[in-house]
Amino acid sequence: MSMTTPQKRKSRWPVWARRGLMENIATALIAIGFLMLFQPFALSLYTYSFITMLAGTVMFIIVSKFPE
Repeated sequence: MSMTTPQKRKSRWPVWARRGLMENIATALIAIGFLMLFQPFALSLYTYSFITMLAGTVMFIIVSKFPE
């Protein structure tokens, strides 16, 4: 019996849909929403800040279930 390393199971998920990249995008979306909330220049940015943070949070929760 030979001592070989176990083969890595090939994932069917595309590279862009892996957890690392998508978690970073979701975190960036949350940060952008936070910056939109605390900027004093444009009312439209303030208006959409909560929706942006909410979208980033929901995306992060969903993406955390993706494979590595």
